[in-house]
Amino acid sequence: MDQTVNILIFVALGAVTLILFAGLFNMFRGGSPNLSQKLMRARVVAQLIAIILLMSALFFFSPK
Repeated sequence: MDQTVNILIFVALGAVTLILFAGLFNMFRGGSPNLSQKLMRARVVAQLIAIILLMSALFFFSPK
C-alpha cells in the first residue's frame, strides 16, 4: 500500500510538471489564450490532487 501511494504521488507531481510546461510553452509561442487558460486550470486541479495525496500519505503512514 505504501509503495502504491508513493507511485501515485510521483505520477501526480509529474502530471503537474507536464501540464505546467505545456501551458508555458503554449503561452510563449503565442498560442491560443484559451488553451493556456485551460491548461493552467488543469494544473491547479492536478496540484490539488497531489497535495491531497501527500497529506493523506503523511496522515496514514507517519510514525505514531
